[in-house]
Amino acid sequence: MALRDRSLRLAARLIQQRLNADHSDRQGSQLPCRCGHDARYVNRRGKTFTSVLGELELERAYYHCSACQQGFCPRDRALKLEGFALSPGALRMTGAAASLVSFEEGSQLLKELAGISVNAKMVERAAEALGAEIAADERQDLQPAATPIPATLILGMDGTGIPMRRTELEGRAGKQPDGSARTREVKLCSVWSAESRDAKGIPVRDEGSVSYTAAIESAASLDTDPNRSEFAERVLREATRRNFFEADRQVVLGDGAPFIWNIATELFPRAIQIVDRYHVKGHLIDVGKALFGATSEEGKLWRKQRCDELDDGKLDALLEELRHHAATCEDARKCADYIARNRDRMRYPEFHAQGLCTSTGVLEAGCKVAIGTRLKRAGMHWTVRGANAIIALRCCRLSGRFEDFWERRAQRMAA
Repeated sequence: MALRDRSLRLAARLIQQRLNADHSDRQGSQLPCRCGHDARYVNRRGKTFTSVLGELELERAYYHCSACQQGFCPRDRALKLEGFALSPGALRMTGAAASLVSFEEGSQLLKELAGISVNAKMVERAAEALGAEIAADERQDLQPAATPIPATLILGMDGTGIPMRRTELEGRAGKQPDGSARTREVKLCSVWSAESRDAKGIPVRDEGSVSYTAAIESAASLDTDPNRSEFAERVLREATRRNFFEADRQVVLGDGAPFIWNIATELFPRAIQIVDRYHVKGHLIDVGKALFGATSEEGKLWRKQRCDELDDGKLDALLEELRHHAATCEDARKCADYIARNRDRMRYPEFHAQGLCTSTGVLEAGCKVAIGTRLKRAGMHWTVRGANAIIALRCCRLSGRFEDFWERRAQRMAA
C-alpha cells in the first residue's frame, strides 16, 4: 500500500510538472467568451484538482470577460475539468462509488481502493451533478439497442416509497396516523426478456436482459391533457431504447394500479396485460385472515382453495365466494371488485400455456436493487432533486449504460 501511494504521488508530480511547464494555454491577450464578447488575459492561476493519481496543483492561464463578469481557463476546458475539482477519471470513480453506497462510505472506498481523497460532501456534490447529467442524457438518448430482439419482451411498472426531508413533504397526504407523509413514491419501469426455462418449464429472466429507469415524478394525466405524464414519457423512452415495439409479443406486467394500465393501453395497445399472480394471492390471503384469523386451520384451507381457483382460472367461483362475504367483510368486497376489474388480466392458465410470465418478481427485485438498497437505508432523507440524481446514476449503471453515457459525454465536451 505504501509503495502504491508513493508510485501514485510520483506519477502525479510528473504530470503536474509537465502540464505546468506548458504555457500554450495562453492563446493571446484576448479570447472569445461564451457570452459573445472578448475576455482578456489576466494571469496564471493555480488550483488543486483530484485525479485518479491523487492531487494535482495546476497553474492555468486565466481570462476574464468584463461584459458578463465571468472568468475561465482554456486548460480546464481542454482537460474536461470545468465544473468539478475532479478529473473525468476521478469523477467517474466517484459516481460509481456513490451509486453503490452512501456518500460517506463512497469517500472511504475511494481512499481505500483507489488511493484518492474525496471527502463525503464532495462525493455528494459530484454524484448528484453527474446523476443530473445522466438524467438529462436519458431524456435525449433514444437510440434503440443494437442487439437481437427476443420473441417476447416484458415491460413492468411499479412504485416504491423512499424517505424524504420534511421540506419535500409539506402539504402532502400520507399514511401516518395524523395523515401526513414520510415518503415520496419512486415510479420504476423495467424491461426484460424471459426466453429461458427452469427445470419445471417456468419462464426465467434471461441473464443481462434487465434494464431500469425510474424517478420521483407524476404518472397522472387527464384524457384532455395535450401531453402525456412525465412517467408515461419515461416508459415510452425505455420501450423505444429496448425495441419493445418490435417484439413479436409484448407483455405488460403490473400489480393492478390503474396508472399502469392507463399507460399500457395508451402506449402499447397490442400488448398482453397481466396482473402479478402473487399480488392477487396476497389479497386473497389477507381476506382469509380477516375472515377466519391468521392461524386457524379453516382459514388456511379457505386461502388454499381460493388460490387454487385463481391458478386454475375459476374466476367465477372465486368471485362468488368473495361476494358471499362482501356484506360482512370489507376486505372481501374490495378484493372482489379488484378481481372483477382486472379479470381479463388474470387468465393465468391461458398465459401459462403461452409460456408467459405471470409474476413481477423481476420488477419487485428491481425496486429493491435499483432503489431500496441505496436510497432506503437507515437515517437517509432525500430531496427530490438529490434522489432523482442518484436514481438516474444507479439505473444507468445497473442497466449497463454507464460506458455509453461516458462516450456521449466525451463527444459533447469535445464538440
